[in-house]
Amino acid sequence: MQEYYYDKLLNIKTREDRNQPSGHSIHYHPYEPTPYQALEVFCKQYDVKATDHIVDFGSGKGRLNFFMHYFHQATVTGVEKDERLYREALKNLENYHKKTRVEGHELHFHCCLAEEYEINPTDNRFYFFHPFSIQIFRKIVDRIIQSTEEKMRDVEIILYYPHEEYIYFLEHETVFNLIKEIKLPGLYERNSYERFLVYRLGPSA
Repeated sequence: MQEYYYDKLLNIKTREDRNQPSGHSIHYHPYEPTPYQALEVFCKQYDVKATDHIVDFGSGKGRLNFFMHYFHQATVTGVEKDERLYREALKNLENYHKKTRVEGHELHFHCCLAEEYEINPTDNRFYFFHPFSIQIFRKIVDRIIQSTEEKMRDVEIILYYPHEEYIYFLEHETVFNLIKEIKLPGLYERNSYERFLVYRLGPSA
């Protein structure tokens, strides 16, 4: 129900189309949008600020981008390597503007490999729905850390449906610390991946 409601509210089309080619590879996983139900739960327990600059790696058609912008006025950047999905995100952006009458300077989409995205000094929240292999994830986290050395700021990584390789790397090979776990009620009991983990760079307190 939420999938239809929110897409209609935002005047976008972000549902997964299983009839379309996925364009995935051994390192990049197929497109799958974060369920709106999960986004609802997350935003009730995590403080998304209008001053946040969120980067969504593997943004697909832009669901998270539009949701965070519409409800929290955050600046959101989508990074997507699949040109077909990127074009659909741009079409959604055009339709979103028509429906909401909101200026879109806080919404950006880039068509490039995730590991080639240049971290902006204002980027401070980084979202991952297990979009690619641990090898690529490592490269991106290294770039995030490097960017904070160039400009110190509060940085957090948000994982949805977190896999063990991501967790192990962050907790044993980086200075990121787990600060929040959000379990999806009714789903986590049957599938322990149905949760969000939030990691902050530096001390956990």
